[in-house]
Amino acid sequence: MRVILASRIFAPEPAAASFRLAALAHELAARGHEVEVLTSRLPAGVSGETPAGVRVRRARVLRDRTGAVRGYVPYLSFDIPLFFRLLAVRRADAYVVEPPPTTGLAVLVATALLRRPFAYYAADILADAAASAGSPAVVVRVVRWMERTVWRRAARVLSVSATVTTRLVELGVPAARIDEIGNGIDTAVFTPDGPARPSTPPYALYAGTASEVHGAGVFVEAIAQVEGLRLMFVGAGSEVAQLRRRADEIAPGRVEFHATVAPDEVAQLLRGSTLALASVKPVGGYQFAFPTKMYAAAASGAPLLFAGEGPGATFAEHAPLGTAVPHEAGAVARALDAAVRSPAGSAARREQARWAVETVSLSVVAQRAADAVEGLSQPRP
Repeated sequence: MRVILASRIFAPEPAAASFRLAALAHELAARGHEVEVLTSRLPAGVSGETPAGVRVRRARVLRDRTGAVRGYVPYLSFDIPLFFRLLAVRRADAYVVEPPPTTGLAVLVATALLRRPFAYYAADILADAAASAGSPAVVVRVVRWMERTVWRRAARVLSVSATVTTRLVELGVPAARIDEIGNGIDTAVFTPDGPARPSTPPYALYAGTASEVHGAGVFVEAIAQVEGLRLMFVGAGSEVAQLRRRADEIAPGRVEFHATVAPDEVAQLLRGSTLALASVKPVGGYQFAFPTKMYAAAASGAPLLFAGEGPGATFAEHAPLGTAVPHEAGAVARALDAAVRSPAGSAARREQARWAVETVSLSVVAQRAADAVEGLSQPRP
């Protein structure tokens, strides 16, 4: 088969979408398929390799101040040219598209003209995220319409978890057209082996997007109550500026903010951290979301602290070095203090990494996704 992947981000740009799409591209190429990726130019300072045997075509895109392709105008700066790019390149047998649904609509129209099937990667329910973030009702309704339109026309909808599958069915997607493939992390990159970046005093690391639905501000509130520990944010997100302001008010000099870095650098930071942090707000109807940063942390052997409820809490409770607490500053502060007083040893961290390899390896997820893509020639009801 000839397969085209369409996504605003792709490896080596560090993001959950980049990791899973790169793994899928690698798996499809390993099976003998011709794979081409239509994506955006890398942000400044990001470099690295793409999967062997995969052709990657990059185009200009508008990025926000943090370097992310996020927001309606940046999305459209990728989606509108993408439509014409899809028509200009040689036609494929199947197409795979990554959210947002604006990109899904571009692929939907192009593949309809080309008379080819496409699969939509339901890694998120963005209308639910918009509602949880307090977006205007009209915005939520428009995003909901776009998502439902794309889901309805997709030959396959690839779900990353049981909770996402349940939500898709609730929103009208026939279960027969959903392939629940799961999610994971590249355990060859995120591993306890390799250089670490420890420091004095020790640090708790939040690596990844910090947006309204995550509620990462609870960690800023908590760190002000804990001695002998720093808080480090690495990555972008709509709440970063607000987090900076609050950190300056209540914990000056104790919270660091860094731009997005390459995956191998994130792995070094995770190996050197006292704790890896993740959260999801327990209100707003988005509690089913799972922060994939937890996979990377577990595979690197870092102890986990999750604030909130839902699948993230369940994952943390099952991890050998995981702790789940309510999304409340006092509870988070007590967990941070306990980690400073009794840091995990190297043997325990390696045991956590072994557990993660067996539980969240992205290679198995990519195999299931490739099976679904190969099945696009046999549409379901």
